[in-house]
Amino acid sequence: MIDKDGFRPNVGIILCNEDNQVLWAQRAQHDSWQFPQGGIKADETAEQAAYRELMEEVGLMPEHVELLAVSRSWLRYRLPKRYLRYGNKPLCIGQKQRWFLMRFTGNEEDVKLDLHEKPEFDDWRWVDYWRPVEEIVFFKRRVYEKALHEFAPVLFPEYRRRVGRKQQTS
Repeated sequence: MIDKDGFRPNVGIILCNEDNQVLWAQRAQHDSWQFPQGGIKADETAEQAAYRELMEEVGLMPEHVELLAVSRSWLRYRLPKRYLRYGNKPLCIGQKQRWFLMRFTGNEEDVKLDLHEKPEFDDWRWVDYWRPVEEIVFFKRRVYEKALHEFAPVLFPEYRRRVGRKQQTS
């Protein structure tokens, strides 16, 4: 499902623990790390897709998480030209993502990366909230920055006050 502008609808999930660290997962057989994410099927809502992707990619069920926030709008990124599949019609030029902030309420043993024949991830860890911005592949960086900045006040009340003061003095 590609929209009229060439973007594939997708969800991204920022899963935090009680210390406000985020789940950072390594792509299977790659040296790259990312948040869980995936496409939205034609017959599901973005929220349904987020829960499905969470289960498929990291083995977590709705009872293992608490939904804290959803991004106000779609966040888009374009794929570099070398990743475009010109033979596919319609041509997908990137993804538009609805982001979800969830709190992990389960036990670490609940995280299971090998539930499917072709796992998306082969390792995971908890990292500092802002670390993914430094490590994500370059073409997703702005989307990660926007999602993390939008959700920061939910987890860090002092962030809202600091940003509010900066805006008042500008």
